[in-house]
Amino acid sequence: MIHVLIADDHSIVRLGIKQIICSLPGNMHVTEARTFDETISFIEAQHYSLLILDINMPGGNNRQMIDAVKLRLPDVKILVCSAYEEMLYALNYLQSGADGYIEKNSIDEEFKIAINAVLGGEKYISKAVRDQLLRKYTKQENLSPSPFSGLSSREIEVMNLLTKGFPLVKIAEILHLQLTTVSTYKARIFEKTGVRNVIALVEKAQMYQDVNHPGEALLKV
Repeated sequence: MIHVLIADDHSIVRLGIKQIICSLPGNMHVTEARTFDETISFIEAQHYSLLILDINMPGGNNRQMIDAVKLRLPDVKILVCSAYEEMLYALNYLQSGADGYIEKNSIDEEFKIAINAVLGGEKYISKAVRDQLLRKYTKQENLSPSPFSGLSSREIEVMNLLTKGFPLVKIAEILHLQLTTVSTYKARIFEKTGVRNVIALVEKAQMYQDVNHPGEALLKV
């Protein structure tokens, strides 16, 4: 029997992935976790062959989640399933110990390919991202423009302070702005860069720098 743990705080996502897993050949037993703490409890009590992990869930939200899982269950295969853009995040999570990365909006067949690949001992990223990386590193094509290129100079200033851990009140003081103005800049930065919190903003800046080597000051967080 192959034991699979789905760790995601959205029930509809867990249900959809569970249906995909149960449609695969073989004797699959699926367990569901809603938080990262619950995930850790499950892997401490049961051996799992595969963990399908949302890296933005209650109790988690960074690459250290993979370390925490591997510390307790070193041979488990981890397929990161995220709403975050694969091109920016996949390689970094694979380097951190994950065995695959798939976006949540992928079609069922893509999920089946990813699950079978990871269970079979392979590393998985989508063909589209693999091809784009090959073109990038063979200098056939440049990556898409920086997600930070659309930020104004003031937004870049606010972003740099946010990613260094300064609270909004302190940022307002440093930049001589109203607190409400800083809050507005923060909302615009999140919208333009496609993130939902400061942790994701830091990771996106670091990961984009790792892939693109822009050497831009705004990414030195």
